[in-house]
Amino acid sequence: MAQTKQWKDATPSYRSANLTGRLIPGTTRSHMTAVVLCDAAAPQQVFAALSDALGNNGPAVLVRDARASRMVAAGETPLTEAPEGTALLIQTSGTSGKPKTVALSAAALRSSAVSAHERLGGAGQWLLALPLTYIAGMSVLVRSIESGTEPVYMPSGPFDARTFLHSVSEMTGERRYTALVPVQLARVLDEAEDSTDALELLRSLDAVLIGGQALEPELRERADSLGVKIVTTYGSSETSGGCVYDGVPLAGVSVEIAEDSGEILISAPQLATEYVADEQRTADTFQNRNGVTWYHTGDAGSLENGVLTVLGRIDRVITSGGLKIDLDAVEAVVRAIAGCSQALAIHIPDSEWGVRPAVVVPGVEHSAELSAQIYDAIVAELGRVAAPKIVCFIDEIPRLSSGKPDLLALSAFAATQK
Repeated sequence: MAQTKQWKDATPSYRSANLTGRLIPGTTRSHMTAVVLCDAAAPQQVFAALSDALGNNGPAVLVRDARASRMVAAGETPLTEAPEGTALLIQTSGTSGKPKTVALSAAALRSSAVSAHERLGGAGQWLLALPLTYIAGMSVLVRSIESGTEPVYMPSGPFDARTFLHSVSEMTGERRYTALVPVQLARVLDEAEDSTDALELLRSLDAVLIGGQALEPELRERADSLGVKIVTTYGSSETSGGCVYDGVPLAGVSVEIAEDSGEILISAPQLATEYVADEQRTADTFQNRNGVTWYHTGDAGSLENGVLTVLGRIDRVITSGGLKIDLDAVEAVVRAIAGCSQALAIHIPDSEWGVRPAVVVPGVEHSAELSAQIYDAIVAELGRVAAPKIVCFIDEIPRLSSGKPDLLALSAFAATQK
């Protein structure tokens, strides 16, 4: 029976001559942890650095891609130190677009890996198909380290379904896992529906974790009908990655819904310790109640019979294709256009990207010219990722009893337009 390689024998040290990580100048070790910058394009080097960090034998790891490196070169102040006990730093954008740096301890990361493997049926070999600048990608490495196996790495570059399936064929573990976002899954399913060999490879995976955004029911049904073992995950950098699988919290994870706001609150051993150099955000997000720390997710949700349903962001930031889009920013661009001062930006389901922005303009007759103007203005100001799936027109905005726009009704309306 084929076994996975032991990573200690296969992975070069990041301290070797082929240095891809570097200690940041000015880092101190008094009540702080040294930081090593690692290149996202060198996953084996990241793996080695992370292995040391998880064993408390090395500095905290911060992975940067080419874009982030250019930002540093252009004058961004680099992170010089991490809180004592930090093993991994994940940088992500908040609602305002201001980057936040999440500090995760070795204990939190290991707890995440142990609980994930327990839910999945045991430790196994992992295929890395996600960027290492995101917690989902780093979690693949953490789980590999925890299970003592070497992951299979996809070649760098844009995701390609055929390359993914070839990488699956290189896996040798008794149990085999990977993690994808919905748009990647859609492309892999396209291949599997056209090829018996591709489908057989996909079915050989004991679990395909899907996170980053909501999984459309249509996409889930496609996977289920093909016999692909899908597990939907919910979590964030602040929870060391997914901590709720198929709506059910992992072992040790507690989930509550705030009565006043409907916000999802999480308590777990895999919570982050803080946001680096942001005491106020840390205090607002990680709140102590009766000696227990609760993470305020900013997501709305409901709990029924112990199963969590995520209803969307409270703060109007959506994740589409793994990227964040601020609907308020989209709305501001549209409202600057003549005749669109009352326009609203909402989100609607999309079979490939999970969700996409949509724009609803009240009190204006349908106009292809105005629709094109709105589309172009959004792309010019916010980039193509924020481009609306549809621009539609309505006589007047439906409203709740409070007088606020009924966004759910608008989303339902926009989803039916062609």
